[in-house]
Amino acid sequence: MTAVAIRPRRIPRAGVWAASLFVAVVALAALLPAVLAHGSPSDVDAVAALRPPGAAHLLGTDANGRDVLTRIVYGARPSVLAGLGATALAVAAGTVLGLLAALGGRVLDEVTMRLVDVLLALPGLLLALLVIAVVGPGTFNAILAIAAYTLPSYARLVRAQTLVIRRSGYVEAATSLGLTRGRIVLRHVLPNAFAPLLVVATIEVGTALVAAASLSFLGLGPRPPAPEWGAMLSQGRDYFSVAWWMAIFPGLAITLTVLSVTVVGRHLQRRVEGRLA
Repeated sequence: MTAVAIRPRRIPRAGVWAASLFVAVVALAALLPAVLAHGSPSDVDAVAALRPPGAAHLLGTDANGRDVLTRIVYGARPSVLAGLGATALAVAAGTVLGLLAALGGRVLDEVTMRLVDVLLALPGLLLALLVIAVVGPGTFNAILAIAAYTLPSYARLVRAQTLVIRRSGYVEAATSLGLTRGRIVLRHVLPNAFAPLLVVATIEVGTALVAAASLSFLGLGPRPPAPEWGAMLSQGRDYFSVAWWMAIFPGLAITLTVLSVTVVGRHLQRRVEGRLA
């Protein structure tokens, strides 16, 4: 019997373009929300409270008469910044830990990896709640909490990449030429380890976005009345029977953003793997 190789299913090109377009729209909303929505997300109109989607309010209004579409557009900034900020912080800390483990000797490697194993052993949301219980709620503390439980994967990846790169021919040639360890790390190790790291980080931005929305849903993110997708979803659940749009549309914003970022990340991962093959 002949073995048949099973290749991973490719994402259709139209799906990649659609995901990229949606990511671009979310980025525009985060950078220039006034381009996509008019008015203030905090404008209260008691007369227009709980109006369904229509011509005046495309996605309806909430219990305070605030336009849901406007709040979703303005809520993109704190939601996206939380995901990107947590990912950037986790990548930086994970890179440092990975380099220390791979280049710092056997004892430092053991200590660093055992610390990483402890962080991996704890459920992600539980670790984030533990960090917030220590440092308190708030936007920056939520970013710190999310970064704490996502950095172990980056530390392991950087360590594995560094162990492979340090045995490569060009690193051995650089060592024989008398280059210092610092120059070798900066010129050869980090650039070659960063390509797969950035691809993984692109995919993990979606995970960080979901974590940020989860913390805001629990009331541990930005303080109201600031618009944020997780907080809007939390408020909308109390009115779901009479105003379904208050929860559905913020939930769709979170879901579509995470799906789009994941699709773009997987596409980049396949292209990078194809170049490295």
